[in-house]
Amino acid sequence: MKTLQRQALFGASMLVASATVAFAEFSWDQFSGQSITVMMPEHPVTDGVRAVIDQFESDTGIDVNLQTMAEDLYFDRMEVALRGSGGNAQMDAYFLPMDSTAYTQHTNGLVHSLQEFIDNPDLTAADYDLGDIPAGFLDSTKFEVDGSWEYHGIPASFETYILFANMDHVNTYLDGQMPATMEELIEAARKVKEESGGSVAGAVLRGIRSDTLIDTVTGFVNNSVGAADRSAPYNVWFDGDWSSPKLDDSDIVRGLANYAELMKAGPINIQAMDWPDASQFFMAGGAAFFIDASLFAPGFENPDESPIAGKIAYSVIPVDNDENEPFSAHWQWGFGVPQNAASPEAGWLFIQYMSNTDNATAIGKLHGGAPRLSTWEDPEYASSFPQAYVDAVAAAMPNSQSSVVQRAGWSEFALRIIDVIQEIYGGADPAEAGAAAQADFKAMIAN
Repeated sequence: MKTLQRQALFGASMLVASATVAFAEFSWDQFSGQSITVMMPEHPVTDGVRAVIDQFESDTGIDVNLQTMAEDLYFDRMEVALRGSGGNAQMDAYFLPMDSTAYTQHTNGLVHSLQEFIDNPDLTAADYDLGDIPAGFLDSTKFEVDGSWEYHGIPASFETYILFANMDHVNTYLDGQMPATMEELIEAARKVKEESGGSVAGAVLRGIRSDTLIDTVTGFVNNSVGAADRSAPYNVWFDGDWSSPKLDDSDIVRGLANYAELMKAGPINIQAMDWPDASQFFMAGGAAFFIDASLFAPGFENPDESPIAGKIAYSVIPVDNDENEPFSAHWQWGFGVPQNAASPEAGWLFIQYMSNTDNATAIGKLHGGAPRLSTWEDPEYASSFPQAYVDAVAAAMPNSQSSVVQRAGWSEFALRIIDVIQEIYGGADPAEAGAAAQADFKAMIAN
C-alpha cells in the first residue's frame, strides 16, 4: 500500500522543526562546494526534508537540488533517472521503495551499496546508530555482493500491520473486551456480525485477488509462524533454499486460514475490496476490527474527516504463536544512492543527515512511521499521536520483518499465496489448499 503514505491521506498540517545533528568530531563539511540532486515523490517525508534542507546546506556546504513530483509519476521518472545518460545517473540520492523495486534495481546494477560508506568512519558519524533501526527493517535492502550481504538503503518511513478496533462496536457487542489472541479475534468478529444481524461487519480486510495483498498477509503469517528465521532472500515462504517452499507448513497454513476466517466475518463484498475500500469502510464505522497498515491511524484520528476519530483502540495483531509474542511484517520507503551517481559520498551525507536520530524523529511527526526505535520512546514524538497507537507500533517493531522476497517473478508466487486464502474463504480445507499451493510452487520453481 505504497500510496497510503501520501500527504493527502494524512492531512498533516504540522511543521517539522529543523534538527541539527551532533557534530562531534565528524567533518560534515568535507564535501563543501559540491552540488547534489535529490529526487523524491510528494510525501510527508519530503515535506520534512524541505524543512531541514536549509540547515543541511549550512552545516555541510552542499547545495541540494530537490526534485519532486506526484507519486504516480515518480516510479517511471526514478527508473529513467537511475539509468541517466553519459554514464551518470541524474541524481545523487533518491527516495527508494524498499521492496521488490529495490531488489530489481540491485540485480540491474542501478543502486549503490552503502556498506563502504557505513564502514568508513570518515564518511559516517560515530553517533549514527544503525542499531537503533530494527534489523528486520534494514534487511529489506541487504543484498548479496561478492558473497557478502551489504546494505543498499536506509529506512525513512514504514508501515507495520496492526489491529484497529472501533470501540463503539466493541462496547456494544463485546462488553468492551478487546481480543488478546487470534482465536479470540476471529470469535469476536463472528459474534459482532451475527449479533448485529450483518449491519456491522465483524472485520474488514483487503479481499481482492491481487499480489499486492502479500504485505498484509505476510504480517498474518509471521504472527502464526513466530520466531522462525525469515531473513533475506527467502523470507518466511522458503526453508533456506528456493527448492524448499513451505506452503504446506501448518503454521503458514494457519496464518492464511486466519485471514480467510476474518474475511468471512466481513462485508458481503469483501472480495472486491482493496486497501482504499477497506480503510474507508472501517472509517465510516462499518466494521468492528481492521488489520492493515499502521499509517492509517493519523487519517482515522483526523476529526475533520473521520467519523470514528477518538473512538479507536490499537494493538498488535493478536498473537497466534508458541512464543506468545507479537510478530508482524512491514513495508518501507527509504533513501538510496544510484550506482552511477556523480557525487555518491555527498549523497550519502544527505541520507545520513536526514535519517539520523534527531531528524528521523522530527520528520516522523509528519507521517507516524519513523523507523528508529528511540523515536517511539521520545515523549515529544509520542505526543503527536494517540498513546495506544504509539504503544502498538512500538510493540510490533522489534519482531516485524520485511515482506520482501528477493526473487525475480515473485509476484506470480505471491498471487498463488493469495489464492490459498481465496480458496479457504470459499470453503476449501486449509491443509488441502496449502498442499496444492506447495505442489504449484515446486512446479513453478522447476519451470
